[in-house]
Amino acid sequence: MTGERATITPYPDGPLLVRGDVDLRTPDGEPVQRNRRTVALCRCGLSMIKPFCDGTHKAAGFRTEGD
Repeated sequence: MTGERATITPYPDGPLLVRGDVDLRTPDGEPVQRNRRTVALCRCGLSMIKPFCDGTHKAAGFRTEGD
C-alpha cells in the first residue's frame, strides 16, 4: 500500500474502518485484496461480502457496546 500508518476506527453499531498500510488475511492466511486506502470491515457477521461491510448491520439492528 502506501506505507501510511494504519488506524482502525470502530463505528458505533457499524463496521471497523481501516485506514493506512495493513495486510488483510483470511482465516487461512491468504491475502485479501484491497482496492482502496480505506475499507470498512464487517463486525456483525452478516455481510454477504465478508470481510467487508455491505450495510446489512443496519437492517439487522446490530448494536455495539462502549464504542
